[in-house]
Amino acid sequence: MYDLIIIGGGPAGVAAGVYAARKHLKTVLIAEEIGGQSVVSEGIENWIGSPRVHGGELAKLFRAHLDAVKGDIVTLALGERVSSLAKIEGAFKATVKNGDGYRAKAVLVATGAGRRKLDVPGAEKFENKGVTYCASCDGPLFSGMDVAVVGGGNAGFETALQLLAYAKSVTLIHRHEEFKADAVTVKKASAHPNMHLIRNAEPTEVMGEQFVTGMKYRDKDSGEVKELPVTGIFVEAGVIPNTDFAEGLVELDSIKRIKVDPHNQRTSVEGVWAAGDCTDELYHQNNIAAGDGVKALEDIYLWIKVQ
Repeated sequence: MYDLIIIGGGPAGVAAGVYAARKHLKTVLIAEEIGGQSVVSEGIENWIGSPRVHGGELAKLFRAHLDAVKGDIVTLALGERVSSLAKIEGAFKATVKNGDGYRAKAVLVATGAGRRKLDVPGAEKFENKGVTYCASCDGPLFSGMDVAVVGGGNAGFETALQLLAYAKSVTLIHRHEEFKADAVTVKKASAHPNMHLIRNAEPTEVMGEQFVTGMKYRDKDSGEVKELPVTGIFVEAGVIPNTDFAEGLVELDSIKRIKVDPHNQRTSVEGVWAAGDCTDELYHQNNIAAGDGVKALEDIYLWIKVQ
């Protein structure tokens, strides 16, 4: 029996794990890997204390910090994915895919979110054949080519900036008139001569033969369907919270994010906390996730000590 189960190895889970070690809470941290969504990012420019850090390097720093403090207090169960979370006999049990289970007095869910797929005809057929969800992984393969980015948030513009280093042209398609990305990022990308912006437009089809040859989109102002000849489509259409295993235990919102009290990260169930991108937190950033993880751990420590 552990004091605490932490589910997730991103900034929220790692920050909580570090604080759990410092407070001597017997903890198991269950995660497929350490790092979170940003592990694939070429450059994270908003991590406090570092002007710019590669996602892979940040993951190494997370692991090094955990290794330095965990001792025999925090156990790392890596390469594992939780399939179910249940309340059993006054405690909680997290069951992983292979059937093993971990029991604890308290649980912190910090499982983040996954990429939202492009849901139009041809998108699934041409995934990894021109349709991709990772610019840092696949971007260099499209050197000298015309490519498109779907999504007008920070992730979409940051992807566009990566691609502009080697693509012939980058066309960003956004479904609304106003972009969600930071003004500085939009200005930087827009200033590039090979950058093109299409607003108020929705992708309707991915075209191709063996590989992608183009994309159709609908102009929302005119209703006209137009074609964009591109060989690569990079999708940054948002994320879906990784919370299926907790469904039925804690209260979720309409898009399956865990509802939390922002004062302490408590969920609807006594003994369960949540932090980071899997929650209904208004703003999803690495720094915010880490802070929420620390906040949750502080409250968990006080809760456990009065049990």
